[in-house]
Amino acid sequence: MPTQYGLLLPHFGPHASRNKVIEGAKKAESLGFDSVFVRDHLVFHPHGMEGTDNTFIDPFVVLAAIGAVTSKIQLGFGSLIPHRHPLLLALMINSLEYMAGERLLLSLGIGNFQVEFDALGMKDWPRDEVAAEQVEILRKSWTHEHFAFDGKFYKNADLGFKPRVAKPIPIWYAGATPASVRRALAFCDGWFPGRITLNTYKKRVEKLRADAITMGKPRLFEGCIPITSIDVDRETALRKVDVQGLLKNANEQKFWVKPESGSFTTWQDLEGSFMVGSPDDIVKEVEKYLEVGIDHIVFDLRFRFDEWDRCVDLLGKEVLPKLRKRS
Repeated sequence: MPTQYGLLLPHFGPHASRNKVIEGAKKAESLGFDSVFVRDHLVFHPHGMEGTDNTFIDPFVVLAAIGAVTSKIQLGFGSLIPHRHPLLLALMINSLEYMAGERLLLSLGIGNFQVEFDALGMKDWPRDEVAAEQVEILRKSWTHEHFAFDGKFYKNADLGFKPRVAKPIPIWYAGATPASVRRALAFCDGWFPGRITLNTYKKRVEKLRADAITMGKPRLFEGCIPITSIDVDRETALRKVDVQGLLKNANEQKFWVKPESGSFTTWQDLEGSFMVGSPDDIVKEVEKYLEVGIDHIVFDLRFRFDEWDRCVDLLGKEVLPKLRKRS
């Protein structure tokens, strides 16, 4: 199957906009993008590189609105955080799939912000175990007319959902750490980190594929969500991004493969996690992932949401056609 391409929607931060979200999704569909994606938070605390504006529109509301005005573009969660009760989550997913049609893409991770779980009384809950239990309940809700569950965190007597999804939805595990690869293999169908450097991605994928063979599993789905800045040339595209913020964030990543210098000091050190430049530059950066083998790339334009419409046009009209030819 050819690599698919998506967009992270502007439903968060200072330039979040109902019009950008809805009209942007319609434009993405018309330009041939395969998917649009949303983030998930209960209490949104922006990363330092994003500024301080905590505007955040609920991901289910966003995708429901888009589902009503589009017909074929896939609706992706990148990624769901396990702060909802899994029965409520099952109801919401089943309902969204029913209303939008069979086009949901699900990824699930344990999140970065403990404050969200503290606020819900889940402070001492081991989030990796919670996530595994939630995945099990979701799958039961999709494949059983009625089911009971007796777990460590969740228990329910016999119950069922109707309508259910037409067929089980693959669930990808989000995260860029070695543990994320282990969890993807343990209870998910794919691995879907956000931004991740190319060298780190290669290392993780090598482990993911080798361990899948050892475990007798098929190759898992693979994807990523690189920060992207596209413009007439690289110099202009770089000026519109907080490169120092990206470098600081990169140096805080405990499990990323470091450059030869031992620290991330230049934008070139961010290769893979940051795609920047002209349309041709972006094509070349994507091709590096295609050489490794990747199933889905989602362009994260969070630094360019103020020029969202223009950037979507550039990607859709000058990048996608060249990538499609390569496939």
